[in-house]
Amino acid sequence: MITLNDVEAAAGKIISYVRRTPLWKSETLSTRLGTNVYLKMEMFQKTGSFKLRGAFNQMLARSKDELVKGVVAISGGNFAQGAAYASRVLGVDAIVCMAEDTPHNYIEATRGYSATIDFSPDIQTAIARYNELSDQGRVALHPYDNPHQMAGAGTVALEIFEDLPEITDLVISIGGGGLIGGNTVAIKGLNQKIRVWGVETEGAKAMKTAIDAGQVVNIQPNSLAKTLCPPFVGQDALTIVQEHVEELIIVSDKQAIDAQRFVIERAKVLPELAASCTLAAALTIKDRFGPDDHLVLLMCGGNESVENLVSYAQMV
Repeated sequence: MITLNDVEAAAGKIISYVRRTPLWKSETLSTRLGTNVYLKMEMFQKTGSFKLRGAFNQMLARSKDELVKGVVAISGGNFAQGAAYASRVLGVDAIVCMAEDTPHNYIEATRGYSATIDFSPDIQTAIARYNELSDQGRVALHPYDNPHQMAGAGTVALEIFEDLPEITDLVISIGGGGLIGGNTVAIKGLNQKIRVWGVETEGAKAMKTAIDAGQVVNIQPNSLAKTLCPPFVGQDALTIVQEHVEELIIVSDKQAIDAQRFVIERAKVLPELAASCTLAAALTIKDRFGPDDHLVLLMCGGNESVENLVSYAQMV
């Protein structure tokens, strides 16, 4: 299990490779929620999401002799781009295993960062291929179930706390759990009183399913928030959520889309559904926040295609 020290060590390693993203106070959202609301704009990170932080931290934890064999990553979304970009910067050959139905914007961006894409018919076959290439000697980079990935992700919370030491609440979306795991450890390590709220969409409840079962469970996710759709969560993330997260909130895809539209129209930025769902969740529990609280919504990514936006508009 990672500690605050691990997150702080990660921050020192990756500082020259990643962008320090801004924390914006939103007067509009503050009025709507009846509290002080801030957006942590990790969607402005290089490659458009927080995943880059962990990708660099995983690779920088390896020796040059290990990396000379190349790396292999498994992802249908943001981690593919993060791993590809980090590999290019560090001069390491990279293969990214993907399912054939991966959205084209992720495919093209990953190729743009010079990674080789290894396609499989579905995600389970892609995972098998990822394991095969790892067994052949490539360094395996996992998108969330890895302590270095989790510690790298947790560096977001260090920046939030530095900019807003009076923070009382942090809302984080959950895919595989690396983001909420790393940031919960970091923010609770800095101030145990800060409340962390987790969010999943109805079609991607890997964490909720695991909590209900008392163990990690494989699911068949079906949500428009594609970057929240791994088939299972990490064991360490599950333990952290069980022990330290205030509440797990489930929202619908439509609630995430409505929140996305609101942020686009009022904040003038484009979050992906995995980010806008944090606003949807905060709106469902707005009575839990007081006027003197300081609530941060983690805008974890902004990799959304025009085609998706058009389809969302037709649903509203």
